[in-house]
Amino acid sequence: MDISGLSTVKSQSELSVPKPNILGRDAFLKLLVTQLQHQDPLNPTDSTEFTAQLAQFSSLEYLGNISDSLGDLQSSQTALNNSQAVNFIGKTVKSSGNSIHLTDGVSDGIQFELGADAKAVFMNIYDSVGSYIKTIESGALSAGEQTFKWDGNDKNGNKLADGAYTFEVFAVDADDNMVNTKAFTSGMVTGVTFKNGRLCLLAGNKEIPVDTVIQVTEPED
Repeated sequence: MDISGLSTVKSQSELSVPKPNILGRDAFLKLLVTQLQHQDPLNPTDSTEFTAQLAQFSSLEYLGNISDSLGDLQSSQTALNNSQAVNFIGKTVKSSGNSIHLTDGVSDGIQFELGADAKAVFMNIYDSVGSYIKTIESGALSAGEQTFKWDGNDKNGNKLADGAYTFEVFAVDADDNMVNTKAFTSGMVTGVTFKNGRLCLLAGNKEIPVDTVIQVTEPED
């Protein structure tokens, strides 16, 4: 019997067959069984055609099993990564990022790297909602990693409240060309948490995504 599609099966069996965007394993098997139940005994399904349909179902089943296995593997890998994250506790980590925090009026260090020697460096400070606070300017600095302390005051000299802040760094060389910069953040890990489905390390008052960590060091004795 020639397969005439869902519309023919429905007309023969008065079944209401849903029309999903993708024909899944269960729907495919149901369609195949329904066809066998309602085929004409005097004109059965051609064996070659029936074998092809079974091959299609086998392929669909195989792909479905692969998908399930990949899902299980991903879940296992996620659980393993989560359990290993606790090994960061007690260690100092450095990651790409531009967050700093004021605690009891004392700021974290502003950490960055210069791609070349600079004759002037400018560090802009912003609050947690991105509002401009002040600019810290330094003189000439050599290429490499640098750390600056912010006094916790705004541009008018007012002491700011404890909390989270961000920074950005601009630098120019002797010819007034822009120098490439990279911002970093660091801290000692005290715990692990999840933020919007992302695994993060707790370092003081900062949340550092584990996938941004570029250096881990043991605490100094």
